[in-house]
Amino acid sequence: GTPRHAPLLPSPDLRGRHVLVVDDSEQARHILSEMLERMSFAVTTASSGEEAVAIVRQTEVDLVLLDMIMDPGMNGCDTYRRILEHAPGLKAIITSGYSSAEDINRALELGISQFIRKPYSLQELAQALSLEIRSAPSRT
Repeated sequence: GTPRHAPLLPSPDLRGRHVLVVDDSEQARHILSEMLERMSFAVTTASSGEEAVAIVRQTEVDLVLLDMIMDPGMNGCDTYRRILEHAPGLKAIITSGYSSAEDINRALELGISQFIRKPYSLQELAQALSLEIRSAPSRT
């Protein structure tokens, strides 16, 4: 098997990339931020879809980690649709404990390719992120 302490993100091109975490749960935002900071990402958090859209309008973000179900306000798909109006092509990963097939299909249509089911491990998160960011166009 693989060694337990394999480096999570060996690739230096991921360091300092900016991830926007969108989740209506303060605890979830906190845990995700800590995980991401341990992986050398820059992190901004938003507690609602509306806040996420406002951040994307003002800040350059490399990737969005998006909770599918948020109350009150916009859900993950609505949020991502609005984000794309300001940042076409921005990648997103959906995190969700429960999503209906309909939600998932809608997300796939919008171009979201990855779902991480809550609760997830640091390793699962790292894997999803490195896949997404490697496939993103570089900013240079």
